[in-house]
Amino acid sequence: MPLGSFTRRDLLCSIAGTLMAKQASLALGDPIPKAMGNAFQPLAGPRRSEPSGMIGNHKAIYDRHGVLLPWTSWGDAIDREMQWYLKCPMEHGYPRFVVMTFMDGDFEPVERRKDFIPSMQNGMGIISYLKYYHGRGGRDPKWLQVARYMGDYLVRDSLTPDTGKWPRFTRSTGIRERFPQPPDCGCQKDRSYETQPDKGGIAGYALVLLYEETRDDRYLKQALQNARVLVANMGPGSKDTSPWPFRVDYRTGEGRGPVSANMSYILRLFDKLLEHGHAEFQGPRQKLWAWITDYQIPNLTQSGSLWVQFFEDYDALDNRNSWSPNNLARYLLEKKEALDPEWQQHAKMLIEFVIRNFTSIRFGVPVCGEQTGDENPWGGALSTYGAVLAMYSATTGSEEYKGLAWQALNFGLYAINDDGCPRDSALKPGRGGWQEDAHTDKIHNYMDAIAAFPEWAG
Repeated sequence: MPLGSFTRRDLLCSIAGTLMAKQASLALGDPIPKAMGNAFQPLAGPRRSEPSGMIGNHKAIYDRHGVLLPWTSWGDAIDREMQWYLKCPMEHGYPRFVVMTFMDGDFEPVERRKDFIPSMQNGMGIISYLKYYHGRGGRDPKWLQVARYMGDYLVRDSLTPDTGKWPRFTRSTGIRERFPQPPDCGCQKDRSYETQPDKGGIAGYALVLLYEETRDDRYLKQALQNARVLVANMGPGSKDTSPWPFRVDYRTGEGRGPVSANMSYILRLFDKLLEHGHAEFQGPRQKLWAWITDYQIPNLTQSGSLWVQFFEDYDALDNRNSWSPNNLARYLLEKKEALDPEWQQHAKMLIEFVIRNFTSIRFGVPVCGEQTGDENPWGGALSTYGAVLAMYSATTGSEEYKGLAWQALNFGLYAINDDGCPRDSALKPGRGGWQEDAHTDKIHNYMDAIAAFPEWAG
């Protein structure tokens, strides 16, 4: 959207150009940090007026060029957070943050928020804990045990009943501290008997990874169940609809919301199961990939109408989101030619779509918001954006987005308190909140960025 005579991208390019001009005008003095790459380039967002001095839980540290620096090293901040979660009390055999979405800084439930997002929160949490486990050498079993707690909750306590069109499928929403979730537990914008197909893709993919690590057949069996139910209910997709609706009534199969933007994790699930010899998913996988390449990726430069609906607490049919295109870009960057001969071009298209539509400048820092309906840089969406930009830079050798990645991820670290307790965003001080944004959909992104640029760990 234009801002006077500027586009959103022009505005940030102007800011970036000012930073580079300052650097050029200084014969001596601190250079722009090497982590920024050759350019503090692109982006795109309206400037917001916010008080300087503090970001999140810490005094903001900028260099002389206005570049935000981390308040402590990345490795130290992440380790503090992981150690804090190890202190979480157990509830019915699980750490509390596994069975509730809204938890405060004393490990207590936020009383007014009983709603819970088990598949997204614990699916991405499994991925986070496995990446942290391997990033720290793969020798400390306590990190793997936390991932197992999350997997155990998914397979034991978060399933739809064994009836109807979507039987024994992991629930998108529920009620905190229910063992198991009752049949009518749908909440946020889900109706009582609804679930979201794409969230079953996230949970199923994470469970295959957990199976690979533990060889516990329970995880693979549930992943197969999710995948088979998805195949049984798959539609053809079109220029106006995705192969699955965003929400379904698990009893009748009735859909609500014709487009679900997050197809990459269902694709990941099918690909993983094919790796394990389950050839039944080859046809559905090919149909899904054809829809992505024939309709969804081209839609990036059109209306963006195939990138709507992802977050559990929204149901607006025109609500585009940053999470889904960023995560398809991530998969392209991981698999490259094995997935798509045009992987680099398509990854860049996905990133540019996010930059055009979801970025802003907060506290002088370019950041990424969640969705059309909420442009705030919550921890999950922000760290996803930063990680994907870092992966693009490392994989392609282009430094176009490197500085943006470093700045966005530095900003996110300011949500972590000295004792390791995080808030769900760095927009203001605090402790706790949405556990997916505060923790489970965040750690894996920092681990991916560190894998891309190990020196960023500090």
